[in-house]
Amino acid sequence: MDVLQRIYEIGIVPVIAIDDADKAVPLAKALVRGGLPAAEVTFRTAAAEEAIRRIVAEVPEMLVGAGTVLTKEQADRAIDAGVQFIVSPGFNPEITKYVVDKGMLMMPGTATPGEMEQAMSMGLSVVKFFPAEQNGGIAKLKAVAGPYQNLRWMPTGGVNEKNLLDYLKFNKIIACGGTWMVKKDLIEAENWDEIERLTRQAVQTMFGFKLAHVGINTENAEEAKKAADMFTTLFGFAPKEGPTNYFMGNNEVEIMKMPFHGKLGHIAISTNTLPRAVAYFKARGFKFREDPFSDTVAYFEDEIAGFAVHLTQR
Repeated sequence: MDVLQRIYEIGIVPVIAIDDADKAVPLAKALVRGGLPAAEVTFRTAAAEEAIRRIVAEVPEMLVGAGTVLTKEQADRAIDAGVQFIVSPGFNPEITKYVVDKGMLMMPGTATPGEMEQAMSMGLSVVKFFPAEQNGGIAKLKAVAGPYQNLRWMPTGGVNEKNLLDYLKFNKIIACGGTWMVKKDLIEAENWDEIERLTRQAVQTMFGFKLAHVGINTENAEEAKKAADMFTTLFGFAPKEGPTNYFMGNNEVEIMKMPFHGKLGHIAISTNTLPRAVAYFKARGFKFREDPFSDTVAYFEDEIAGFAVHLTQR
């Protein structure tokens, strides 16, 4: 799979500074268990190259990149260690061209339109935005996005669980880089359980799964009308009739005018980001029906207690 597509689907790239290569593999495994099989291992420490080698060798499902790459020598070491992408804190045209000429995905750091345009002139379609919050955050990116229709960003620096969705809801964001789930003290203490918990929490924040509505199957339009009338009588839910269904009240209940997916009906779970959610579940072995499958709805192949379950874009 294309590396940029994988970065987009994962959505959050933990940025790791590791001083002891022996901790690299258990750290990577904690991130994978938590739902983020990706890491940007920064070259701020002497252990970075060996940490990358061990993760690549022992955690093959992990997407591994090198961060804080400032020199050609660091780039060569990172590529030799097996990384799939390289990130720098700033835009150095010489280093950027060197990495690109090596055939490696490069995301240089940018903070200004001028730097972004220079990166685009080198054929890049994705750049890092760093430090994101200190440089105006999502508001700045939205302001400069207009002229750069084909450019996307990976904001890093000041991104956390509180502002994560502000970034990810903007369709020009390929992913966010962050450190809040891999803080240095947790790594030094080998607190893999807490790192896994924080990672899983970050994933849940990104997806924001919520019950959208419950669908009820009926045999025909007449039975659907009776059911809709009963919900109105009991609870005062106003019906909104469509060609194949009634939505009741604030759309909490959907009554089908015919048997549909699910023995009893279906349950709709909304999410902030449907494509990422589908990729997340597929990576964990869950299958989806190919029909119906659209940009806004994805049905799981298996039912739960007689109900089909589908994800829907919020």
